[in-house]
Amino acid sequence: MEWLESIRKTIDILEKTILDSESAESAVSNDSLDFSKIARQVGISQFYLQKGFSLMTGFSMAEYVRNRRLYLSALDILKGCKVIDVAYKFGYDTPESFSKAFTRFHGVSPLQLKNEPHKIKTFLPLAISITIQGGNRMDYRIEEENEFTVIGFEREINFDRGYSEIPKFWNEISEKYLQKAMQNKNADDKIGEAIRKNKIGTFGVCIDDNQTENFRYMIAGRYDGDKVPDGMKLYTFPKATWAKFVSRGPLPGALQSLNTKIFREWLPGNTEWEIALGANIEYYTDGDNSADNYKSEIWIPVKKK
Repeated sequence: MEWLESIRKTIDILEKTILDSESAESAVSNDSLDFSKIARQVGISQFYLQKGFSLMTGFSMAEYVRNRRLYLSALDILKGCKVIDVAYKFGYDTPESFSKAFTRFHGVSPLQLKNEPHKIKTFLPLAISITIQGGNRMDYRIEEENEFTVIGFEREINFDRGYSEIPKFWNEISEKYLQKAMQNKNADDKIGEAIRKNKIGTFGVCIDDNQTENFRYMIAGRYDGDKVPDGMKLYTFPKATWAKFVSRGPLPGALQSLNTKIFREWLPGNTEWEIALGANIEYYTDGDNSADNYKSEIWIPVKKK
């Protein structure tokens, strides 16, 4: 399925869930939505669907559903429905929790909105369109890679909190292991030896294979075959074709900007390639990653359409 069409179909599925009265009564909360099932329906891994949806719309899928429901709940309030009935209809455990969320979104409480209906915050279904600005001029190459294995430190990351949790994970591992290993401190330490031999810290690896609201993230390097120290894990990529996008500029801004271009410009406007696996790799070169000319890359596994 075309990338753009997949995002549009996702919005249609979300809207059907939001507007379906039976779903609204039985499983309306954001937590009850099975985003992995939606990903299977549109033929994209959950990792890429959640990431692409957020980059293209400016909202996570959970935020989109929550905002739509809070807007629709306001319409019910203005129709004269009771707050308690609206709260339970839209999946809130208590009228109090609903009122707090409602007030944060609209700026007024449900009762205040009845007296000041003009303060309703409108949130209509999204219509996705694109303007191709640089998709065909992006700096990338297509390369075949044989099967290879990475080794490193792994943590499960929530889809909606990746931009905040991943830097924290890097800081934690850097302070605890990477800096000491690069300075050859504790040279007999098995973890430090593995970091140096496998150049751990070269890759940031995202893996979506667990069908949950989390994906696996690894701070990794290419595995050289030695014994795996306690606290580290392996992951093997099959033989695949990769689109490797080049970024130049200080981190994290340069890579975040490149991510946005890939999902807003390259994928929607590409007539030849589509995503092949639920994984991607951030590649970090040596050097000062705060420098204007620092080079890094994003690798995405692709296949011919």
